[in-house]
Amino acid sequence: MSPVEVIGRDVAREAYRVRVDAEGLARTALVPECLMETLRPGERPSHQEAYEWIAAHRGRIEKAVIARAAARTPRPPYDLVTLAEES
Repeated sequence: MSPVEVIGRDVAREAYRVRVDAEGLARTALVPECLMETLRPGERPSHQEAYEWIAAHRGRIEKAVIARAAARTPRPPYDLVTLAEES
């Protein structure tokens, strides 16, 4: 299981803040709600739906955070995931 922890929602950025323990370092990243668009087209997902979506996609989110930390661009659509320090 990938070590991805949801910290909460960033209202201003319309994203969920997650912590990923990758390669011995804890990184904070933002997962935009638009990635979860299929849950409720045209609407914001509920917190429960968002948490479940993040859990189901934790491996891809972890890879995106590791890529960002290494100054690489993740594969689409996870290229929308950003490190919190970048935002």
